[in-house]
Amino acid sequence: MKQVVKIWILVAAMVMGGALPPQVMGDNSITTQWSAQAKNKKKSKKNKKKDKKTQNFASPSRNAKQSNKKTVVSPLSAVPTIGKTATTTAVAQQSANALLSVGIPKGVSNQVINYKAIRINFNPSLRIPNCVAYELTATMVSMADAPDHESRKNYNYAKDGNVKSCPENWEYRGSGYSRGHMAPAMDMRWDKTAMAQCFYMTNMCPQDTKLNNDHWRVLEEKVHHWAKRDKRIMVYTGPIMGKNPKMIGKNKQNIAVPDAFFKVLYAPDQGRAIAFIYNNKPCPGGISKYAVTVAEVERRTGLTFSSAIPKHQCKVDDWQ
Repeated sequence: MKQVVKIWILVAAMVMGGALPPQVMGDNSITTQWSAQAKNKKKSKKNKKKDKKTQNFASPSRNAKQSNKKTVVSPLSAVPTIGKTATTTAVAQQSANALLSVGIPKGVSNQVINYKAIRINFNPSLRIPNCVAYELTATMVSMADAPDHESRKNYNYAKDGNVKSCPENWEYRGSGYSRGHMAPAMDMRWDKTAMAQCFYMTNMCPQDTKLNNDHWRVLEEKVHHWAKRDKRIMVYTGPIMGKNPKMIGKNKQNIAVPDAFFKVLYAPDQGRAIAFIYNNKPCPGGISKYAVTVAEVERRTGLTFSSAIPKHQCKVDDWQ
């Protein structure tokens, strides 16, 4: 009877096309085969899932997305090119210091020169600077005043060969005017390169000799002292031109003589500003007599200084 049941089960399994459970067949070899098939089938499904996962990970589109996420970089801020650099010793910090930027009136000839310690807005037509700007720090002043500072006697006035319209030293001879530093040598004694470059003729204006040696020098000494006290000062110096300026130089017609000179001072840490205007002649009296607002300098020159600078302060007592 048991044999008949097994035969009927076998026939049914063959008709249905299914595998026989080994327990029904009672055959150890069949049990082993069925167990192996089950394991292989399970392993096959597992491998397929693994392969699919690997394919998805390696697909170009997915990798592209992941790559984009990793390589997204914020665009760098463009640094504007400011004029033409005159020498190979130009320092990046000068062009990056926004406070040194000075707006030049439309129609005025201008070439920006970034030296190591000063930025010069040079006027190729008048062959003098429109404005000379620099930052003077307490550290620079301490080095400039140290016993081993650079000595002025070791430096000579010179033409900057990279500036086409730069005057020659000899062009001032016999004119009755001094070669007046806009950025004074006393502020540059802390460094050889800074000292040499401040003697370029691009930094000079024809200046009354009495003014240059006396009252203008007193103002420069004050600035030197204030920078040491206030840690740092932005200094802007330049000429104030008349409508028909006197000319000197080759054939006495190509270097303009200013009517007056300005000096604008700004102490960023103290938020304090002041300006001075001296006529290009002997100017007796204390500095208070020549103090003006920055706005007054802008009005008389057409220059525009940084909006960070207070334009209407004029209290000498705040600086003393």
